[in-house]
Amino acid sequence: MAYDNAEQLEEFRLETRKWLEANCPPSMRTPMVDDEVVWGGRNATFKNPDSKLWLDRMAEKGWTAPEWPKEYGGGGLSRAEARVLEQEMRRIKARAPLFSFGLWMFGPALLEFGNHEQKLRFIPDIVKGKIRWCQGYSEPGAGSDLAGLQTRCEDKGDHYLINGQKVWTSYADKADWIFCLVRTDTSTKHEGISFILFDMKSPGVEARPIQLISGESPFCETFFTDVKVPKDQLVGRLNGGWEIAKRLLQFERSSISSSGFGGTGSLSPEEYAKQLIGTDESGRLLDGDLRGRLADHRMYAKAFALTVQRQTEQAKAGQAVGHTASILKYGAAKMNQDRHELLIEALGTEGLGWAGEGFDKGALRVTRQWLRSKGNSIEGGTSEINLNVIAKRVLGLKDHQ
Repeated sequence: MAYDNAEQLEEFRLETRKWLEANCPPSMRTPMVDDEVVWGGRNATFKNPDSKLWLDRMAEKGWTAPEWPKEYGGGGLSRAEARVLEQEMRRIKARAPLFSFGLWMFGPALLEFGNHEQKLRFIPDIVKGKIRWCQGYSEPGAGSDLAGLQTRCEDKGDHYLINGQKVWTSYADKADWIFCLVRTDTSTKHEGISFILFDMKSPGVEARPIQLISGESPFCETFFTDVKVPKDQLVGRLNGGWEIAKRLLQFERSSISSSGFGGTGSLSPEEYAKQLIGTDESGRLLDGDLRGRLADHRMYAKAFALTVQRQTEQAKAGQAVGHTASILKYGAAKMNQDRHELLIEALGTEGLGWAGEGFDKGALRVTRQWLRSKGNSIEGGTSEINLNVIAKRVLGLKDHQ
């Protein structure tokens, strides 16, 4: 039932508040811990048993995807109801029950472009966190020029045969399935691309983790050698994948900008600076120059948050967001990188640590996250490409002749 007036919406709020109080475990009302993030999947692990309990309860109501149709396992909520749910979860500081490329990118695209059978097959498992997805887009020779991809997909009569390579495939070594762009026509560029799904356990699929300067390996090189894929796993029309690809990138960039690339440690730059640099009699940071730059960053973050809120309200009102997602993705990357630069500066010599005794554990984590943040202006579309999109598609500027 959709609550379409203030009285009914308030009734929904009270029901939601009551349900959350009864079903959200106390440990799920604390700040998210890195090793307790739930990605789901066939081989999902739950360091905190409450994480699984929380996921199962939310998924049963479809509230991991509150606005998706009930027919496919979603919550079936209106935009207003979903907003109430979000507010009530924030009120009790409830953790997100599931982190998922299926929720953020693939699911919305499948709901828009998939057929009924594909939605019935894949959407419920996304909602329940049963399948973990990865994204097969970038290639060694087709990063910024995504449409230049060369991974071949040949029609073999009763199946497709895929050969090629992807790179920077996030968590490919942990994923169950991949949504992948492939070339099905070599005679044309954009119109020769298709969007296809397949199991990462298929013979011929190999994922090799890439170690980053932060010491982590969230990205992979992914190789496909004579991978057989059933024809009913093609989404949309043959050679119609570019339209889906562009739409999915909008979902991805909107998701990245709304999350701000995740957390950055338990303390803010201001808190670290006050602890390590000190304050004057009035409680102000002693370093005036750093104090001014911290204030600038806080104002930028506030303006960015208001911009995200405006975009969210426009989307809820049925207005197309489109290429403005590139504005938010660019802004989120800049904001997160600037934040980490300020954190490192506030840490002083503590920010030089990598491992071992004598360094604060929180500071060590910030140092690694500072290194990781260098990739923010590359992943999800490079800042340069996003600026080009903004110039052409938002501002209407022409190419330089």
